[in-house]
Amino acid sequence: MKKKRRLYFGNLPKYRIFKLKPFIFLILSVFYFGQLFGQRDNPKITFNFQRAPFFKVIENIRQQIPYEFVFNSEDVRSLNNITLSLKEVTLQQALDALLEGSGMEYVIEQKTVVIKKKVNSPSEKSKSILLKGFVTDRQKHPLPGVTVKLIDMMLGTSTNHKGYFSIQLPLERGTLEFSFIGYVSQKVNFTERTTDTLRIVMEELIVGMEEVVVTGYQKVDKRRSTSAITSVKASDVLVPGMSSIDQALEGRIPELMLITNSGEVGATPRIRVRGTSTLIGNREPLWVLDGFIMHDPVNVSVEDLNNPDYINIVGNAIAGINPQDIDRIDVLKDASATALYGTKAANGVIVVTTKKGSIGPARFSYNHTSKLTRRPRYSDRSINLMDSRERVQFGKELSDLHYQFPSNMPKVGYEGALYRYYSGLTDYAGFKQEVLRYETVNTDWFDILTQDAYSHDHTFGVSGGSESMRYYVSLGANFEDGVSKTTKTERYTAMVNLDINFSPKIRANFSLNGNIQRKNHLMPDIDAMDYAYNTSRAIPCYDEDGSLFYYDAIGYGGSNVSHKQFRYNILNEIRNSSNDYRGSTLGANLTLRYNILEDLELSVAGNYMHSSTLQEQWWGEKSHYIARLKNAEYEELGKTGDAGNCILPYGGILNTNNSEQDSYTFRTQVEYRKMFGENQQHLASVMGGFELNGSTSRSIADENRGFVKERGLQFIDNVNLEDYPHYQTWINKNHRSLLHGINHEISGYLTLSYSYKDYFTLNANGRFDASNKFGSRSNEKFLPIWSVSGMWNLKETFMKHADFISNMRLRTSYGIQGNMLEDQSPNLILRQGTINPMYNENISTVARYPNPNLKWEETRQFNVELDLSFLDNRIGINGTLYLKKTEDCFTTVQVSSVNGVPGHSYVMNGGNLENNGYSVGLSGVPVKTRDWQWNLYTYFSGNLNKVRSQTVEKYTIDSYLNGTALVDGEAVSSFYSYRFLGLNPANGIPVFNDYADRMHLLEDRELEDIVLMTMEKSGQRDPIFTGSLSTSLTYKSLSLSVNMSYSLGSKVRLFSLYEPILNGVSAEKNIRKEFVNRWMAPGDELNTNVPVILSPSDPDYFSSLVHFSSVTSSDISHIQQFANSVWDMYDKSDIRVVSGNYLKCSSLSLRYTLNTEWLRKTPFSNVQLSLNSMNLFTVSAKALKGQDPSQAGFAKPNLSVRPSYTFQLNVTF
Repeated sequence: MKKKRRLYFGNLPKYRIFKLKPFIFLILSVFYFGQLFGQRDNPKITFNFQRAPFFKVIENIRQQIPYEFVFNSEDVRSLNNITLSLKEVTLQQALDALLEGSGMEYVIEQKTVVIKKKVNSPSEKSKSILLKGFVTDRQKHPLPGVTVKLIDMMLGTSTNHKGYFSIQLPLERGTLEFSFIGYVSQKVNFTERTTDTLRIVMEELIVGMEEVVVTGYQKVDKRRSTSAITSVKASDVLVPGMSSIDQALEGRIPELMLITNSGEVGATPRIRVRGTSTLIGNREPLWVLDGFIMHDPVNVSVEDLNNPDYINIVGNAIAGINPQDIDRIDVLKDASATALYGTKAANGVIVVTTKKGSIGPARFSYNHTSKLTRRPRYSDRSINLMDSRERVQFGKELSDLHYQFPSNMPKVGYEGALYRYYSGLTDYAGFKQEVLRYETVNTDWFDILTQDAYSHDHTFGVSGGSESMRYYVSLGANFEDGVSKTTKTERYTAMVNLDINFSPKIRANFSLNGNIQRKNHLMPDIDAMDYAYNTSRAIPCYDEDGSLFYYDAIGYGGSNVSHKQFRYNILNEIRNSSNDYRGSTLGANLTLRYNILEDLELSVAGNYMHSSTLQEQWWGEKSHYIARLKNAEYEELGKTGDAGNCILPYGGILNTNNSEQDSYTFRTQVEYRKMFGENQQHLASVMGGFELNGSTSRSIADENRGFVKERGLQFIDNVNLEDYPHYQTWINKNHRSLLHGINHEISGYLTLSYSYKDYFTLNANGRFDASNKFGSRSNEKFLPIWSVSGMWNLKETFMKHADFISNMRLRTSYGIQGNMLEDQSPNLILRQGTINPMYNENISTVARYPNPNLKWEETRQFNVELDLSFLDNRIGINGTLYLKKTEDCFTTVQVSSVNGVPGHSYVMNGGNLENNGYSVGLSGVPVKTRDWQWNLYTYFSGNLNKVRSQTVEKYTIDSYLNGTALVDGEAVSSFYSYRFLGLNPANGIPVFNDYADRMHLLEDRELEDIVLMTMEKSGQRDPIFTGSLSTSLTYKSLSLSVNMSYSLGSKVRLFSLYEPILNGVSAEKNIRKEFVNRWMAPGDELNTNVPVILSPSDPDYFSSLVHFSSVTSSDISHIQQFANSVWDMYDKSDIRVVSGNYLKCSSLSLRYTLNTEWLRKTPFSNVQLSLNSMNLFTVSAKALKGQDPSQAGFAKPNLSVRPSYTFQLNVTF
């Protein structure tokens, strides 16, 4: 029997050690590290051996040069008595001397040396075959460094950077084995007929990202994890064209709700993990990057962040990170997963891990994305507005009904032409000609104010390294134009990640990331979408000679300083204003790890981050905005004296806001892991540490008037203030504000874990956070945050012999978390002021009242989760149930003005909040063959929340109508609507069940009681159920993927009909087409629910503008006001509430990877092309009439999320 020969690698690693090629980069002189830890380009070998074995010589050579050696141990058995001394020789010289007279020869291919017996006989030489091919992963990316060896022989080679290999074999049939770390080894048979290029596709090992979860403090084997954590690869969820990683989370993470209420460039979505855990505190999750907490670049108030109508264009903590630099995302949901982050993590934690380098030669990559975002058009279903001919006809109808138009309306459109005709300013022929122009002009405001926006993104990266050091470096640039013209963002990013092994016991990781962002947006007073939506298309934008068409108007957007009319054209406002934002962030992380013992590791980590922002808002002197302050047109001089009412005689306005923020984290941590027992069946681990955090922030805001941008960025001085007393009054006031904040925290944490075999795991986490916000009650300053959890492997304990079950694990956890508002204190806070001119002394005012009775806001959470997989993990099922209860919720109550500060609020512990929810996920691979693979994934999540205790906060009627009021027993975001009964058959005015016929029942009642009596609970703004359906189909190098997301259970209010015309139908306003079917005569109420349009001359007009609850009289003086007018009530009635359910095609992608054989003669190892679309279509309720379900009628219309189309090129070389 022939003895089986063994291919020997000795104690050498199974992967190659490559030299690190020096390269020039701009950040931290990465070139220096490459020289320090890398290998030289032309290494020399020196050794001196006396009677040494062959293996020892090879090992010594391998330590000096980055080459892999392959040989058969049987062939070199006789070479065990080597005496040889060499100095500064090449590898070839060393091998020639070593193998001289041994009957052995060598072949060098790439960085692999194959040592084999010499083949001398012609017959032996003829029995050979040349095999070649490519090795790729499932995504067709080439795999360099794959070991290719001949079974039962000592011959072998490895793939190059393109995944290509070729090997001459001294036999005509046999078996090749392909192996690579992190991938399943494959065996391929060959014969003398195997002449075609082989194509080997290697599958990743299950032990990989899917089997590890990252908490930020440690990596945990998912099989032993006891927490509710969802992990995804960035490459699996990131769709080309996404400029921020948070956009990629929609429809990808169970129990995570993402709501985007604006399509403006740079708009940040709202994210909720497992519902709402606080009433007035921050509801956003915590972002963690590579183990360290990220801070928002600008402090946005909690009220704004929690406001569902607020549009955040500044960005969140992660906005400056290039999505192409991100490797994976772990969303921590339950108390066990988030306990180590303490009081900041009650809303969940999103852990982002960036890419790291890999062992091998330098691999360069370039990623390019081009995106086209479609602008809105009047032909869209959501734009249900009149064209110019319909609008002129509408004006004619009102005129025929003797409608009395507002006296101060702009004299444009049909109404303006009629005014000029009646006033004798034009004859009938001129009137007809003017009307004809208005009928046919049909101005496309969406075309004028918006654009099909082109954006492009570029990322250049390089990664590689050796066992001593691995590196990843990237540079990125993103240029994104907004759909609203003149709006755009630019982002430049850089990242360096270094992993260094100083010795087997000492390791380090250093990372540096920075970004520069520039954003241009319209001024808040210029709302292009609102203007395009509400402005009549019968108004031209340009005169017939091509110049701008102006009309006289009081003003748009801002407060009317002057009630006179001045020329207005929105393009002129845009050209004479700007809203610029510039920001930069630089962060550095350093982690040192030292293995004191084999099972004991000490780590020290530090993080520093600096961010600075500058926001400049400019109004030019030619703008309508400045004309209102000047009380005169641009070419006119401001009127002097008190009667001139001139607040700004010359120039424009420049508002600046400059802020800086520095933060640091220092962490010392010890981790002990020990396996023990006869069969190493026990695993115990302890991790503990202390953490010190701190931050400082500084900001200065200033308003300057008299700024002239066009004349060298100067300010006008030498103004005679006596001529302009109103301007002098403004000058005498202080318009500069400075803020300085300091925060320092110290915390300790501990986690204990025990596992028995793979049967079960028990875990306990704890952290303490102290706060000085609790006054004299020291026992309430300290709140330990803790959790206990466990995992039970049902497969191993009960169903070990059920082969069709691959995995069955049950996880459960329970824990307590706390929360505290940052702006609260047990002490009275005074704001020191300047000198009071009346008393000639310094003054101070009360900034915040002392709050010594405030306690922690505590959240208790129970979680149970079941993981199932079948048929060799081809089918997976996950089910989760959680119960969350927040006690002593923070609420606010107004403080009476008799206490010294009118309108001041006071925070109290005054409510409880429950969040109960579940999710079910299903994944599967229905088809998996050599050429085909079909993947499916879907999940369904539900969240039910209720305010369980009566809060003490007093709300206005608007809070109940827009869903910001908190009502006992109802869900957060619940809103109410007036009960619509129908139209009055006599006059077409809407009628409501508002207790007008029994007012006495409303006397002396709280506003909430009146709301519950007179209004209908319409539902809630946030959805109850969310889910997604994702699928991908791959055939060879072609892949098609679709991601659908849906939302159920929310309610939406339709856009207001009467609010734009509440003070009369003005000529410059457009009208929704619903008014075509309005009530016009008795009997129409049977066919329509759209009320009449009343003229101010109508006897019922003024009474309809006032609700009885807003009138103070002796009869009803004790009824709180709960309505303004019947028109406002109609817009906010139940007849205007529809379902917000929708199904959206979030993304559609087609990807193709070029054949690797085509790239053999090119410098590229991989080329991938893809076509993608985002937000392709949305299916929603017909009653919305095209209105986007994310655009609720609680605020004025804004830009919805637009469809976009993307091309991506990804190249590796």
